[in-house]
Amino acid sequence: MDVALRILCFLWAAPATALGLLIAVAACFTGGSARVVENAIEVSGGIVTKLLRRGLPLIGPGAAMTLGHVILGQDPACLEYSRRHEHVHVRQYERWGPFFLPVYVAYSLMLWFRGRDPYLDNPFEREAYEQVP
Repeated sequence: MDVALRILCFLWAAPATALGLLIAVAACFTGGSARVVENAIEVSGGIVTKLLRRGLPLIGPGAAMTLGHVILGQDPACLEYSRRHEHVHVRQYERWGPFFLPVYVAYSLMLWFRGRDPYLDNPFEREAYEQVP
């Protein structure tokens, strides 16, 4: 990919990445670790483990989640297992930029109100599961 386009993709996703970096710093201060893998920062352990085990509203607990170019995982094994799926979300952030999170949440709420699964029926998740079965 052209370097200029790559930089624009990183900048477009930067608001969510900033949120992910704040969580990454908190994770590192609470016993977690971080490393760069395939143009994303992978963070596991510490507060991230607690957050993902507790779960998110409507969606529940999970092995991993993505915020821009930051992938949060309960532990290294969860990151390894989820890596390809989460990198689909990284690319979605690069396309949707600061709109990704609000649109993702809006879809989840709409699906929940319609009695459907706010996670599995979310178009962003369906795309990720179609690309990485």
